Amino acid sequence: MHIVQNVETPKSTRPALRLVRTRELSRDEWLEVRKRGIGSSDAGTAVGLNPYQSQLELWLIKTGRDGNLPKVDPNDETSPMYWGSLLEPIVAAHYTRRTGNRVRKINSVLQHPDADKSWMLANIDREVTGAHDVQILECKTAGEFGARLWRDGVPEYIVCQVQHQLAVTGKAAADVCVLICGQEIRIYRIERDDELIARLIALERQFWHYVETDTPPPADGSESAELALRCLYPQDSGNTLNLVDDTKMSATFADLVNLRADIANRTELESLLKQQIQQRMGDATTALFETGKVSWKRAKDSHAIDMTTLLCDQPDLTERYPLIKPGSRRFLITSN
Repeated sequence: MHIVQNVETPKSTRPALRLVRTRELSRDEWLEVRKRGIGSSDAGTAVGLNPYQSQLELWLIKTGRDGNLPKVDPNDETSPMYWGSLLEPIVAAHYTRRTGNRVRKINSVLQHPDADKSWMLANIDREVTGAHDVQILECKTAGEFGARLWRDGVPEYIVCQVQHQLAVTGKAAADVCVLICGQEIRIYRIERDDELIARLIALERQFWHYVETDTPPPADGSESAELALRCLYPQDSGNTLNLVDDTKMSATFADLVNLRADIANRTELESLLKQQIQQRMGDATTALFETGKVSWKRAKDSHAIDMTTLLCDQPDLTERYPLIKPGSRRFLITSN
């Protein structure tokens, strides 16, 4: 883990409080409850280790500014969330079959028992019963892309999630059972690490301070942060912000201009090298090299509608079937 900070080891191992029962909650009500604090699935994001979500996007959600964010449809069969929810009981059942450990659902949002950590919440997939060495089961599924994150064991953001659960519940160990590409089950044991938990709590507290003070955390360069910024500031006011005397931002602008020039030069060089290989290949489909290979294949013909000709033949279609696409803010650079 790369969370490094000098903090005291947490002393409390009291059992978690049951904040609210989830059996009768709708999905919208459950999502509202999650806004009261940092849940276990938020932990990796809160400390900046989630490859799928930025702190800024999570902040939008926790502060109720997520109205313009794309919403995941729980019934969308192309969504990893859909398959994760559908396969969770199957993963749990296979875990019991593999280990002999019996499990049960808790059906509650749990809360840290310490008053100064009441913002720490947790949803537990399953509680392990009757085992002396493990108390929590976290069920995961990973597709072709997600499986890459599991090549060296449990990804860091999942470790954060589990240590957060152990912190909230006061438990000693958890098993992570992951179904890889629908055909391979792996089980990993994660022991409670109080030093790691202490660092995790300190960093989560920093994030929660952003929420409590209504202060957006810094962007991190990710696609998630880009999306969050567009949702946070969808419209421009027409005003001009004079940052000439802001040395820090002026230096940031200069770095951006220089970097873009470097990228342009490298892109031009990339095109030259690619064309040299293509010219040498001629009509060959594949070329082999000492360190790899390239292919240059013709794709299958595709079929589409010639909209230009169609509108010439039937110009009234534009008025009969209007479609207005909302505009978005463009970021254009002009250097002196």
